[in-house]
Amino acid sequence: MDHGAGKPVDPRVLEAMTPYFTEYYGNPASFHGEGFDALKAVNQARQQVASLIGAEAGEIVFTSSATEANNLGIGGATRRYTKKGNRIVLSAIEHISSLNVGKELYREGFEIKYAPVDAEGVVELGELESLVNDKTVLVSVMAANGEIGTIQPFEEAAEIAHRSDALFHTDATAAAGQIGLETKSVDFMTLSSNDLYGPKGVGALYVKKGLRVKPQILGGGQERGIRSGSENVPGIVGMGAAAGLASAEMDAEGKRLTILRDKLIKGVTESIKESYLNGHPTLRLPNNANIRFSYIEGEALILSLDQLGIKVSSGSACTAKTLEPSHVLRAMGLKHEEAHGSLVYTLGKVNNEEHIEYVIQQMPEVVGRLRAMSPLTPEELR
Repeated sequence: MDHGAGKPVDPRVLEAMTPYFTEYYGNPASFHGEGFDALKAVNQARQQVASLIGAEAGEIVFTSSATEANNLGIGGATRRYTKKGNRIVLSAIEHISSLNVGKELYREGFEIKYAPVDAEGVVELGELESLVNDKTVLVSVMAANGEIGTIQPFEEAAEIAHRSDALFHTDATAAAGQIGLETKSVDFMTLSSNDLYGPKGVGALYVKKGLRVKPQILGGGQERGIRSGSENVPGIVGMGAAAGLASAEMDAEGKRLTILRDKLIKGVTESIKESYLNGHPTLRLPNNANIRFSYIEGEALILSLDQLGIKVSSGSACTAKTLEPSHVLRAMGLKHEEAHGSLVYTLGKVNNEEHIEYVIQQMPEVVGRLRAMSPLTPEELR
């Protein structure tokens, strides 16, 4: 139940990728048959990814990850259009890769502003609008937050940015393949292969036709000169296949996961006192349940559940190695101890009703045992 950290490669995706490791091994830049076969496969994948988000194939730039795409979309665009001004506005709950790009840009002399969120993790559009001025180069608000599951009003945020002639980027890593997306209102969009049940090590950035970004990797001019380096053909083919499957199966899978998600939330919060849902109750990704438990640490819960065969997380996979409380939960106004006592369940294709029932059955005993060990637990909960 930690599909936010990593998803298995869909067997159909692996089947599509396999020939490009050994049989069709050409370089897409080569001017011969093997090269043409590889180029054709890359172009097909580009179209599949574009179709998932309502874009044109020529607007897709393949990268090594969503992290690189965030760096390219935020840093590359900001450095390309410096004549516009020096202000950048990010939501306070952006992925750590986006926030760290902002920190680097700050060191380069840019002014960084952070738009707050409400108690349910939704970006406050009025506050966002107050931060955007005529010196704003770029605004970035994610499509949905993968940690708390809250879907963001990114299209409305894009309108706010464009009213001041600022560019708009959205990180759609957690949202793509989960909810329908359109690019008509955005300038840049980040995507991740593995979050679509494709291979790790591949991502993509949507770059609206007519816009440019300053390259971060220089070389032979691949990907229209935006991202040089020989293309990872098997990985790109895998991302394309995963995007195609997501387009076809997203609605049905979303409905299935929503039923499982709601059963999990209801079962856990009703059976355990002082357990609460983090994030918006309805405007949330179909696979996400973020629940906090008073008087215990999330890390202790993770280790205890792992021994029972239940794999969960305490936050974003890219920040899990730190002992700091989630910046997302803190931005929502939670105290340190509340943020530390939160668990993230992210469901996937392999999960079924039996799994949900097992988790609901095991959680009360685990929480009760850990609370009994804590000196902070009040007597009525022991």
